[in-house]
Amino acid sequence: MSIASPSPAETPADAVIDDVVAGLEDELVAFRRDLHAHPELSWREVRTTSLVAARIAQAGWRVTELPRTGLVAEIGTDGPVVALRADLDALPVPDLTGDPWASTVEGVTHACGHDVHTAALVGAAVALGRVHEQGLLPGRVRLLFQPAEEVMPGGALSLIELGALDDVDRVFGLHCDPTLDVGSVGLREGPITGAADHLDVTLSGSGGHTSRPHLTEDLTYALGKVVTELPSILSRRLDPRAGVSVVWGIVHAGSAHNVIPASGRVGGTVRMLDAVAWSEAEKLVPLLVEQIVAPYGVHAQVDYQRGVPPVVNDLAAITLLAGAVERVLGHDGHVPTQQSLGGEDFGWYLDRVPGAMGRLGTRAPGGPTYDLHQGNLRVDDRAVGIGARVLAQVAVAFHGVL
Repeated sequence: MSIASPSPAETPADAVIDDVVAGLEDELVAFRRDLHAHPELSWREVRTTSLVAARIAQAGWRVTELPRTGLVAEIGTDGPVVALRADLDALPVPDLTGDPWASTVEGVTHACGHDVHTAALVGAAVALGRVHEQGLLPGRVRLLFQPAEEVMPGGALSLIELGALDDVDRVFGLHCDPTLDVGSVGLREGPITGAADHLDVTLSGSGGHTSRPHLTEDLTYALGKVVTELPSILSRRLDPRAGVSVVWGIVHAGSAHNVIPASGRVGGTVRMLDAVAWSEAEKLVPLLVEQIVAPYGVHAQVDYQRGVPPVVNDLAAITLLAGAVERVLGHDGHVPTQQSLGGEDFGWYLDRVPGAMGRLGTRAPGGPTYDLHQGNLRVDDRAVGIGARVLAQVAVAFHGVL
């Protein structure tokens, strides 16, 4: 389904945004590459926070650094508030790119594009600062430079608890998409990501010799049943339209061929497309695990950590975002995109305030397609300036339609 947006009329703010970001292109690319070379894990984004705070303060923003890491900044003194969000944290993944700006931190890299998100929002901040200086920005804009998106339930909740959404009328964000060419933005009304939870199951029993499984609890066999049966049963107990997916990332039990271990563990994620099913899964999963292992006499400890809800784009907000993309990239700049099962804590913001998230194309035209959360992720640096323009434009567009 295509998203209809009003034909964007040229405004005085457009030229300001274009001129400012054009003059910043080299600086923004250098800023992004510096962040990439010095990645910081969730809740440790100290250097990143400091660099961002210093740069946007120069552009006239009132900056409030948060108690741990991250910051909130605002410009304007009265009127409605539109918020723009970027996430700061990297992943515990080794950098495999070999680029001159590759990570200098062993085992850590920006494998999800948060360095692009941050640099783009810094560019938008500088442009909006100039728009404000020239009296072309009615109302207020708030920037959310958020820590810890990569850990559940996400740093968004900490910002919400600190009042970052107070008085906010709309909130917008962009997320890198390495399957889309640079120069395009994927948009979708309604849900664009899935709900995502963490699941750990630990089984314990007496253990014993593999020649005598009947004299002990065959824990490894029971663990295998959890691995194979929980996904199947859950798909029958929740609405199949919810697209429930249980995928294991950790399976561990034993250390010898002829020993039934006394403990074992599996860990993974539970994902789904539907918020109703998400509300039911937390209570249902422990019950099902107990039923699965009951015949084998082992004890199950289930640690179910509720993660993030789906990101559900508001129609009015996605229409504004489409118009902003058209101002920057033309009528063909935004393309339809599908809902994914990836988790994104931007959903917590949209659980409270209407808004929208778009997918920012980062693939070099004709180049390879990378995957997020992989150490070989490369982005076309032109995406930084495009993201800066789109974010600045959607903030101006929000105030222009009030």
